[in-house]
Amino acid sequence: MTSITVDYPIEIHPVDISPYRQGNTGIDYAWTFDSGRPGPHVMVNSVIHGNELCGAIAVDFLLRREVRPKVGKLSLVFCNVAAYLSFDPTRPTVSRYVDEDMNRIWSPEVLGGARQSIELERARALRPLVDTVDQLLDIHSMQHATAPLSLAGLTTQGLALAKAIGVPAMVVCDEGHRAGRRLRDYGDFGIEGHRRAAALVECGQHWEKASADVAMAATLRFLRLFDIVDEAFFHEHQGPDTAPPQQIVRVTEAVTIETDHFSFAEPYIGLEVIEKAGTRIGTDGDRPVVTPYDRCILIMPSRRLTKGNTAVRLGRFVG
Repeated sequence: MTSITVDYPIEIHPVDISPYRQGNTGIDYAWTFDSGRPGPHVMVNSVIHGNELCGAIAVDFLLRREVRPKVGKLSLVFCNVAAYLSFDPTRPTVSRYVDEDMNRIWSPEVLGGARQSIELERARALRPLVDTVDQLLDIHSMQHATAPLSLAGLTTQGLALAKAIGVPAMVVCDEGHRAGRRLRDYGDFGIEGHRRAAALVECGQHWEKASADVAMAATLRFLRLFDIVDEAFFHEHQGPDTAPPQQIVRVTEAVTIETDHFSFAEPYIGLEVIEKAGTRIGTDGDRPVVTPYDRCILIMPSRRLTKGNTAVRLGRFVG
């Protein structure tokens, strides 16, 4: 097979974000609230990919509830608005981006370069705000109906943040993509030991109702962690403070597609554990792609099996 062609029902729908267009930062669809008291600047970012609806639901909830930080500052952002506003439930995968993947452009070289795109224009507008953020939660969702997970990066502070939030139950420590740098790894967020930290949460399949529930749980736990919201608000909207034990997976390599003819051996959807090293999981041109070690876990196999993209990442349990 050359791609994974599972179709999923649309259980959630885009919220209307038009009331938030003007923002209060000088940047459309970006809001910052200052408590006037010392504390970190925390940011919740949504819809860096336009077809990932759960983050917009969480940010809309916070804005409608007029959540204001007890300490420090709180920023709430709808990121790739152009892609999000193009969402069509009859073609739900098309609105991932307009010109290019907005989560592959967060390096100083790309942001400061001459290349132009809708996504780069938006990222350049948001960059001054992002540069002031101390703690970032970036809300995403996935192509396939697999268990939610956090992508914590390779820094100790990224892992610590994902563990402190407490959900989802699986935390993946990964380097990123050859195709470009993610927002989670931008600037100081990607520097080992820095006081600034970022976590990316994949809340579940793009359009399943449960993804919105995970997005809300992760967001409220993140905000409570930094005293942005109090215990009473948290428990009003989340109920008992329970979370399952977390598992840590370290990605050892990403399978980058090298030819125009990549196919998976099975219709993988993600988090499959391949028990034996040397098991063929795909073919890239004439080259077999095999597992490098026993109990290899497949992280987020892609539908977009085109040359230069990541087909799947391979990880092992470390704790």
